[in-house]
Amino acid sequence: MTETPSAAASPTSRTERGHDVRVRREGELGDSVAPIIRVSDLQKTYKTARGELNLFHGLNLQVEPGEMVAIVGQSGTGKSTLLHILGALDAPSAGTVYCASTNVAQLGPRQAAAFRNREIGYVWQFHYLLPEFTALENVAMPLLARGSNKREAFAVAENWLKEVGLEDRADHRPGELSGGEQQRIALARALVNNPRLLLADEPTGDLDESTAGRVFDLVERLHVTHGLTSVLVTHNMDLAGRCSRALRLESGKLTPLAV
Repeated sequence: MTETPSAAASPTSRTERGHDVRVRREGELGDSVAPIIRVSDLQKTYKTARGELNLFHGLNLQVEPGEMVAIVGQSGTGKSTLLHILGALDAPSAGTVYCASTNVAQLGPRQAAAFRNREIGYVWQFHYLLPEFTALENVAMPLLARGSNKREAFAVAENWLKEVGLEDRADHRPGELSGGEQQRIALARALVNNPRLLLADEPTGDLDESTAGRVFDLVERLHVTHGLTSVLVTHNMDLAGRCSRALRLESGKLTPLAV
């Protein structure tokens, strides 16, 4: 059933929906609320010219609804791969991966695409905006891919441009925007479908320190106001320290990190 324009146009519907989901789960599970991410004994193996590369060794992770978790670690330890597995962009070699109440390891390609569109907002270090489309059109793309009509999709996208403070850039193409503005557009696009989970892979890594701070301020605000659960990969220890908790990925496992 298609949303009415008034309901679809509200950028606050994620908060309300998140509250509804929480109440329903409490009713089902008693006093407990199910973790939004539950990873058990995760393994990821790649075949290389030198033999098998075991990236994860029985990795475990649990993230509760509403948490903002930072993952840090050296390059090559598998941080991005872990996000890809959580977001159904890659499959584990072994282990259990539940994300937003879904066993993502068992999804076929079509199911995985539908899951990502419905439940996951993804932001990369580079914005990956489509250069031939305007900011408004870029933000509306996930809604159009879902099947929303153009009028409704653009109404929601306009509200998200306001959310990130770029309503006056609606008709600008990515090449006409600054790096910080492009990343704010990418964040709006990631959240336009009101996902439960935000996955961000070095979302400020391509920005100068001042701009990175402002973009992270925005991520923090949207995390709270839209009832998100967020997992962020970052090399910036100051930003990691602003999260609910930080974990270090090293030698194929996650360990708590004091920041």
